[in-house]
Amino acid sequence: MSDYKNKKISVIGAGVSGQGLALLAKNLGAEVFVSEQKIINDDVKELFKNHNIKFEEGGNTSRVFDNTDEILISSGISPKSEILIEAEKHDVKLTGELDFVLPHVKAKNLICVTGSNGKSTVTALTGHILNKAGLKAGAGGNLGTASARFTEENFDAVVLELSSFQLAREENNSGAKVAIVTNIAPDHIDWHGSFENYVEAKSRVLKLRDPEGWGIIQDRDFEILNAAGKIITLSWKENSQHPACGHIFMSEDANAAFLTLDGQREKIFNFDDTTLIGNHNLENIAMCLCAAKLLGVKTNDAKFLLDGFKPLPHRCEHAGVIDGVTYIDDSKGTNVDASVTAMKCIKGRKIIILGGQGKGEDYAPLAETVKAECDFAVLIGEEAPKIQKSLEESGFKNFKRVSTMEDAVNEAQSLAKPGMVVLLSPACTSWDMYKSYKARGEHFCKIVREKINS
Repeated sequence: MSDYKNKKISVIGAGVSGQGLALLAKNLGAEVFVSEQKIINDDVKELFKNHNIKFEEGGNTSRVFDNTDEILISSGISPKSEILIEAEKHDVKLTGELDFVLPHVKAKNLICVTGSNGKSTVTALTGHILNKAGLKAGAGGNLGTASARFTEENFDAVVLELSSFQLAREENNSGAKVAIVTNIAPDHIDWHGSFENYVEAKSRVLKLRDPEGWGIIQDRDFEILNAAGKIITLSWKENSQHPACGHIFMSEDANAAFLTLDGQREKIFNFDDTTLIGNHNLENIAMCLCAAKLLGVKTNDAKFLLDGFKPLPHRCEHAGVIDGVTYIDDSKGTNVDASVTAMKCIKGRKIIILGGQGKGEDYAPLAETVKAECDFAVLIGEEAPKIQKSLEESGFKNFKRVSTMEDAVNEAQSLAKPGMVVLLSPACTSWDMYKSYKARGEHFCKIVREKINS
C-alpha cells in the first residue's frame, strides 16, 4: 500500500466519486487538488474548503500537472477527454478510482457487482439481506455512496456496484470474495469504442477478484466473460452448459429457485417470498441470496431476509393506476436490453414510451420486442427517428412521435384500455431532455399523479 503522506495528488472530477477520492487522499496525508470541467456546487465547494482541498472549476487547466506525484481519475471521465489525453504526455502516474480506493476499504468481505442491467438492485438488495442477517454491511459504489467512503469505518461486508467505466481502469486485484455479473448486453458503446472493449471491462470484476473468490454469472455469459475459477451460473434450466460449476435453476413447477453446489441441491427461495415486479427480479434475488450464502449466511428463511426491501426508484416502479390502466416507471431502462427485459417480464399488453439520447446501439432487437409485446409505441427525444426507422423495418406501424413527456403520457392514456400497462422504459439516456434518468422518471410519475388527482 502506497504512502501518500505529503504527496501532491490531483483528482480529475468533482462528482460523488471525485469527492470521495479527494477526501480519502487528504485523509492519507496528501496535498490534494481537484479539477472539474463543470461548475462545482456550493455545498461541494464548502466541503473542499473545510478539508483544505484546493480546486478549480469550469475547465481543466495545467494546474493538474503542477509538481503532481499522481493523478486520480474519478468514474465517468472519458478516455477521450482532453485532460486525460494531455496527462498521457506527462510523466505522472495515472490511477483509476478502484485501484486507489479498494486497498483501503475496511471490510472483512468485499462483494463487487457489475452488469449491463440490474446491478443497482443486486447491490442494494445484497446489502439489505446481509444487514437482515445481522452483519454490519454497507452498499454503494456507483450506487449512491462513493466507494472511498467505506474506508472510514469497519464493516463485516461491503457491497460495491462497479460500472464499466470504473472497471476499465482497474489493474490490481480487488480482493473481492464474491464478484457478480448480473448480465451482459450492449451498452456504453459510445464510451468504450466497441462492444468487445465494454465486455473486457466488465470481465475484470471476475479476473481481479480474490484467488479463492467466487463468481456468479449468467450461464449464457460464461464464454464471453472468459470465466474461470470458482463460478456459479444461472440459467433457470436444471442442467447447466458448464457442469463443473455451481448452478442456479428453477423448480419444475416454476415456483422456486434452487442451487446445486458441490453435489448438494438446496432451495434458495420461493418466488412468492417477494413482491418485486418482473421475472428479471427473480434472477436478481437468486444472485443476492447466493452471494450471501457464500459468505456463510443461512438463507433458509428467505422471506425474512427479503422483507422490507423496497424497489429502487425508476426501476419497474409502480407509478399509479388510471381507469384500470397500470403506469410503470422504468426510466432506469437506459439501454436496449433493459427495455427488452422490462417488456418481456411485465405481464399484459403494453403501450411503451421510448426515446432519449442514444448510446450507439442497434434498435432492431428493441423493435422486435415492441412488435411482440406492445400495441403502441410513443417516441420522444433525439433517438426517436432512429427508433422509428427500426420499428418500420420490423413491420410495426403503431407508433407516434411527440415532443414532451406530457404529450407522451397523454397519447398513451388516450390509447390504453383497462388491464393494459403504460410503460416508460426509454432504452436511452435522458440527457437530451433531462439532467438524469431520475428527473425523467420523477416527471413521468408527477404527470401520472396529477391525472389521478384531477
